[in-house]
Amino acid sequence: MLKDTPVIKPTSDLFIAALCSAPKNEPILCSLLNGTMTDIRQPPIIKATVLNPFNVQDYPNDKEIRLDVRVEDEARRFYNVEVQRAWHTGFYNRSLYYWSETYKSQIERGELYKLLRPLRSIVITEFPVFPELEELHTVFELRSRENPAILLTDHLQIHYLRVGNLSQDGLSGLDALCVGLQRWMQFFRFGSEWEDRKMSATLQDVPEVHAAYDEFKRFTADPVMREKIKARERYWTDRHLADIAEVTGLPLSEIEQLV
Repeated sequence: MLKDTPVIKPTSDLFIAALCSAPKNEPILCSLLNGTMTDIRQPPIIKATVLNPFNVQDYPNDKEIRLDVRVEDEARRFYNVEVQRAWHTGFYNRSLYYWSETYKSQIERGELYKLLRPLRSIVITEFPVFPELEELHTVFELRSRENPAILLTDHLQIHYLRVGNLSQDGLSGLDALCVGLQRWMQFFRFGSEWEDRKMSATLQDVPEVHAAYDEFKRFTADPVMREKIKARERYWTDRHLADIAEVTGLPLSEIEQLV
């Protein structure tokens, strides 16, 4: 049976949207983006401006809202950070659709295509994806099949931070990542599971991730915020069950008994 009180995780899209949108947390946001980009040996950014700031106080519990984070850096490169909670048959198509939707929003009809800027999508997945790949950070680009060294354009990058693929011991696969991204992955995966002393000791060498953990503890200690997150979690659980019902054709009541 489903639990009435869902576990609140650092990968809650409500928490991440609130965390990244707060102006005081710009160093935290830069750390997340830089951990992702420097892991593939791209230069770090200096400044991150959130283009769709989110105020969690105004969030209505009873409505569906896409809680991604859209960011511009000092070189006018764009980033989109989103959380995917559960697998569904259109997951990969959805990732590409969200990338294209954000990419095309840079210009209006009739404007010059040269005004378009690179867009990096960062997708945090709570569930295992690409089991045939070993890396916890997987990147997709547009390259030539005949010669992968030839890049069609640097405008498209989709990064999957495969939190759901991280093992219970919290070690397997981490060595392949840069230190900053290692700590973000550990925070996302174990921030709600490990006891405070262990989590704090793990994150101490990357202060921005430790600061994100402190924000998470404050966020989840606030009764109002806890209720908002729980309502969001219940919404996504219901959505996931509805998706299963649509694919399998089983009654919703029967699926609830199986989960």
